[in-house]
Amino acid sequence: MCGILGVVATSAVNQLLYDGLQVLQHRGQDAAGIATSEGGRFHMHKGSGLVRDVFRTRNMRNLTGNWGIGHVRYPTAGSAYNAAEAQPFYVNSPFGLLLAHNGNLTNSEELKREMFLADLRHINTNSDSEVLLNVLAHELQAAANGLKLDEDAVFRAVAGVHKRCRGAYAAVVMIAGYGLLAFRDPYGIRPLVVGRNDTAQGSEWMVASESVALDVLGFKLLRDVAPGEAVLVDTEGNFRSRQCAERTVEAPCMFEFVYLARPDSIIDGVSVYESRVKMGEFLADKLKRTLPHAAIDVVIPIPDSSRPAAMEMAHRLGLPYREGFVKNRYIGRTFIMPGQATRRKSVRQKLNTIPQEFRGKNVLLVDDSIVRGTTSKEIVNMAREAGAAKVFMASAAPPVRYANVYGIDMPTRAELIASDRDEAQICAEIGADGLIYQDLADLRAAVRAVNPSINFFETSCFDGCYVTGDITAEYLDGVENQRGEEKPAPAAHDDHEDGQLDLNLVSGNDH
Repeated sequence: MCGILGVVATSAVNQLLYDGLQVLQHRGQDAAGIATSEGGRFHMHKGSGLVRDVFRTRNMRNLTGNWGIGHVRYPTAGSAYNAAEAQPFYVNSPFGLLLAHNGNLTNSEELKREMFLADLRHINTNSDSEVLLNVLAHELQAAANGLKLDEDAVFRAVAGVHKRCRGAYAAVVMIAGYGLLAFRDPYGIRPLVVGRNDTAQGSEWMVASESVALDVLGFKLLRDVAPGEAVLVDTEGNFRSRQCAERTVEAPCMFEFVYLARPDSIIDGVSVYESRVKMGEFLADKLKRTLPHAAIDVVIPIPDSSRPAAMEMAHRLGLPYREGFVKNRYIGRTFIMPGQATRRKSVRQKLNTIPQEFRGKNVLLVDDSIVRGTTSKEIVNMAREAGAAKVFMASAAPPVRYANVYGIDMPTRAELIASDRDEAQICAEIGADGLIYQDLADLRAAVRAVNPSINFFETSCFDGCYVTGDITAEYLDGVENQRGEEKPAPAAHDDHEDGQLDLNLVSGNDH
């Protein structure tokens, strides 16, 4: 789960890219990068940390040009602490390419060997995004007519990427002297939207992970980039698109709607907010069936992602909805913090209770999902300490039982509380008096209610079915064997004038 952005404008884009990345900050807090182009030259600045900390005025002045790309990083492949793996990545041959990528390649090791032995290309980091960049570079070189590049060659190169790369990928690419390229994997697992802004000087184009970036920057959402499709905008603002995959299946990641995306985004024709309201509707109906004698007094969300579902549950159950937790917005999303120790420490720093909403009451706490269980256990304890008589927990998503290999940090079953426990055991583990999970069929129905045209979803973390069809038990074992808690690199000295972090734009709760 990273955030990517690409813009071709009629004036300087450095501020547009900066503002857009801040809006997408919830998709990654580990690193940020911006690249622009002017007069055939690339300008880039990237580093570890939040957008507001990576870029200073002096950096922004150097990012000249009217087209460019940006990236916020959440690591699922490579090192969470290696600044060299901040994106965009650059390769000078052919033509000069810069790439930013959201997703995860499932055959990156195989591709590395291929490129070293056959393509004669060297990969310098552990990032699968650098692998994707070099595959694209090789395919461009093969597709181009000598030194000449045209749109047919670009689209043929993307077709070659689709044939070689497996897994999930949405990418934005700068091709020196030519323009902006964006493409999405044939399953459409990771999101990508395109928008336009018409000005007196001509049309401006933007591609982004979520529509909220377009909204904030004054662009009109046109549509999603289709699975397997590539869009190309040259430096003069001419827009072209083409389907580049031989076979496509629309199967967006269900976790985008559950948790990852901002509620004010529209992804694959689905209002994220509306889908979460529907999740609450289905979950309320299940609670009536499974816990009819719970005698719940109040419904309380775990801020922020679960609010729409919790509000709809309260409405449908005829119960009061109350805000029982206050969130410290200067603490990041603990779901995407590397290291269980850091994650555990952050829960109580981030949330505090309003005791009068708990004292003497049977409370229903609503969360968007329960992944590792770290936050849930702490929050149940906090509710009891605040005086709750009984604490019930509801998850708007089904139990997360399987590793996710498509760009979400759920790589090992050992880290997942539901991997080897049934619901009664999970309830006991987190210390709740009762627990209900959304049924997977109801979760699908909730999103389909907003966009009935979607027939499939990527739901592997819930059901163990991997839509790309290439994930074996051996592959999963290999991922788990490579997984380990990394030690952070020593903090580098910086000259930031202000070390204060403001995450008011970050939505979503912990897991």
